[in-house]
Amino acid sequence: MSIGGHHSAAALKDEWLTPPGIIAALGPFDLEPCSPILRPWDTAYSHYTIEDNGLAKPWFGRVWCNPPYGLHAAQWLERCAAHGNAIALVFARTETRMFFDHVWPKAYGILFIEGRLHFHHVNGQRAAANSGGPSVLIAYDPENADRLNRCGIQGRFVEL
Repeated sequence: MSIGGHHSAAALKDEWLTPPGIIAALGPFDLEPCSPILRPWDTAYSHYTIEDNGLAKPWFGRVWCNPPYGLHAAQWLERCAAHGNAIALVFARTETRMFFDHVWPKAYGILFIEGRLHFHHVNGQRAAANSGGPSVLIAYDPENADRLNRCGIQGRFVEL
């Protein structure tokens, strides 16, 4: 991830990294369109940062999307659905308009992650506190849904 904060406003920053075990279980990816500027590990072969405006640039290949967690997350999920070959990581807020617009009718499968993730600071250090909410991985095509189902990440896979 990414540009958006995974923790409460008390965290005082917006950039949090995807735990490397998630990328190892699901990768490789061709592009992360909402990557931090500074990162101790790559999440894809190519990265767009806030300086690039990944929503405005062309997406290609297999996309990893750990978007900013906030009001704009729906725009990233909409773009994932339009691209198709993507996996996104967001909070499992299944009752929200975002889910009803961009997950339930468009995704092929979701993996509810057991427990709460610990994201990482841009220096690579694991955050002391967990993310503060449950997380879900969303696949926007059949191949990525199959990858979620077989990845070994603890949780519950649901085919859509």
